[in-house]
Amino acid sequence: MNEQLVSMITQLVMEKMGNNASEKSSHDTAVPTENQKETLIKFHNTVTNANDADLVVSPSTTEQSNEPLIKLYHAEPSNHEQSYYSASNDESTYTSVPITEFKFEEDEVSESVQAAKKHTPARIGVGRAGTRPKTKTWLKFRLDHAAAVDAVYGEVTEGLLQKLDVFQVTTRVTDKEEYITRPDLGRRLSDEAKALIQSKCKKNPKVQVIISNGLSASAIEENVQDVYLALQQSLSNLNIEIGTTFYIDKGRVALMDEIGELLQAEVIVYLIGERPGLVSAESMSAYICYQPRIGTVEADRMVISNIHKGGIPPLEAGAYLGTVVQKILHYKASGVGLVAKEG
Repeated sequence: MNEQLVSMITQLVMEKMGNNASEKSSHDTAVPTENQKETLIKFHNTVTNANDADLVVSPSTTEQSNEPLIKLYHAEPSNHEQSYYSASNDESTYTSVPITEFKFEEDEVSESVQAAKKHTPARIGVGRAGTRPKTKTWLKFRLDHAAAVDAVYGEVTEGLLQKLDVFQVTTRVTDKEEYITRPDLGRRLSDEAKALIQSKCKKNPKVQVIISNGLSASAIEENVQDVYLALQQSLSNLNIEIGTTFYIDKGRVALMDEIGELLQAEVIVYLIGERPGLVSAESMSAYICYQPRIGTVEADRMVISNIHKGGIPPLEAGAYLGTVVQKILHYKASGVGLVAKEG
């Protein structure tokens, strides 16, 4: 298209639009349909051959035999708040849907949920903001998750071991990643640990107490001192002898079997950090077994778990452990065997 033709088309369009703007009627509110719009410019395909093409420009609405390639219309703006679309093949009319104001969920919860929250630290009745948890709930979740990770990868301080007056041995685990992925290595002592235990510990003790960080160093840091001192006092009052207590780094529960073989202990009390959760990362367990040896089944073990400030108080747990040990020594059994003999 040459410059002269472009200039002519532009001039026609501007003149027509100016005339329509001056003659606009104020009472016309309906949107004109396609048949009511005035055609400003029509481009008709009148190509007769590949080398010669005629372009006809006409401002009139005269019907042509050839279908126009491009149509330009000037439509009056509508003042309606809602827009309507009418299809040529009698399709249904679409109208805009009123927008409703979004409301957040109320903070109040039912009486039954309030009663349940008094008996559990679980995340119930925390509400939501739309489809997401509330900011306060989400931040608390992230904090608890971070505390759980720290508990697993943390270490018990040397200061605590000195207060308890215990020496330290290791398992066959080399680092935390291996401890998590290879539980079997945490069930066996290193060769150096075996030699150290045999040289420092009393043989054939009535009760052997051992401590390990397990899956939560935070649990040992927070609870073991109170539990251990209360257990010592309880066993002393019951005239029950205690062997040489020591600490195991990265130990598993079944490690008590190998220690039982080495020392020939009658009862072993194993204080170990529990796997942390999102409610508490400082929970400790006490496993007890009568004459644990290589091949001892899990049914022969007993456990007092959830020892922390939000569960069983450490001092209370230590005192209770003494009475459990006394019962095990009396019946010469633990776990399922103890329940059977008591029954």
